[in-house]
Amino acid sequence: MRRLLEGDPGVRVVAQAADGRQALAAAAEARPDVVLLDLEMPVMDGMTALPLLLRGASPPAVIVASSLTQRGAAAAMAALRAGAADYVPKPGAAGPSGLQDGRFQAELLAKVKGWAGIARRRPAMPPAPIPSRTPPGPAAREAATGRVPQVLAIGSSTGGPQALAALIGGLRGAAPVRLGVPVLVVQHMPPGFTAMLADHVNRLGVLPCAEAVQGEPLRPDRIYIAPGERHLTAVGGPGGLAVRLSEGPPENFCRPAVDPMLRSLAAACGSRVLAVILTGMGQDGLAGCRAVVAAGGEVMAQDEASSVVWGMPGAVARAGLARHVLPPPALAGQVLIALAQAPAARWRPAAAAVRA
Repeated sequence: MRRLLEGDPGVRVVAQAADGRQALAAAAEARPDVVLLDLEMPVMDGMTALPLLLRGASPPAVIVASSLTQRGAAAAMAALRAGAADYVPKPGAAGPSGLQDGRFQAELLAKVKGWAGIARRRPAMPPAPIPSRTPPGPAAREAATGRVPQVLAIGSSTGGPQALAALIGGLRGAAPVRLGVPVLVVQHMPPGFTAMLADHVNRLGVLPCAEAVQGEPLRPDRIYIAPGERHLTAVGGPGGLAVRLSEGPPENFCRPAVDPMLRSLAAACGSRVLAVILTGMGQDGLAGCRAVVAAGGEVMAQDEASSVVWGMPGAVARAGLARHVLPPPALAGQVLIALAQAPAARWRPAAAAVRA
């Protein structure tokens, strides 16, 4: 990891430690912007060191390194709940192809530099939500038509787990959450990690969340996570929407990808789609958002200041497709406003869901 990081002139490795106790001493002396923390170490393990590293007025962003196993995924999500900013797979777990073609290094650098930027900006960021804005152009006018959504679709990648948690957590109010629509989520993640992400979101206590299952009817007030290595799409029928999972070719180098989900929803629901694009590298979701807006639906995007990488949401915002460009908690408020425009009868559940 040190070799990969030092290959970028914008990164300086200021200390290296062999266990959690040494890491605490090194971090106190070097005061780094970011700490890469292995969870399995002698003397003091990563989960024990994590809350100690986060003490103080200006703690570093902690990125945990975990193996690409079910146990590693569970540990990574537990670390996120304990305050870690993000996770990366251990270099060996990324596989020889990922190391050789530079994908792992690109992800590692994006997360380290992105979280360092957020940590440095945090004291200067205003405490109040950034005001929403409507980009100019016909796409924005199409998105502002006020049509009532039938489904909420969320796409995210680098830095996405914490942004997703902030968005979903922002939907919580004094009363139990009643969105009246199903929530579909595509997060770029490998198999195993998506199941743990679903558990992570489920533990927020806002809405029930699970990995999507082939053929199941989409019910309101439930969150469906795309399983790793499978595209999540939806099909409509006389009874309502249902899940369709696909092992089709990767799009934007990703499977699951955001674009197939959004295209399927635009085809099935027309103008009644609300799409939210969160932090991530690349531009997955851009083509899908074009389809959503062309059908008369609405798009929102995360702002640059709160994004680890303003690739995916930035592409959507620069294209004039996003009605609101805000940090995740403020986006949650706009989602609630958009969904409150409709009567409760707008949703027709599938017959199988009624019988269940």
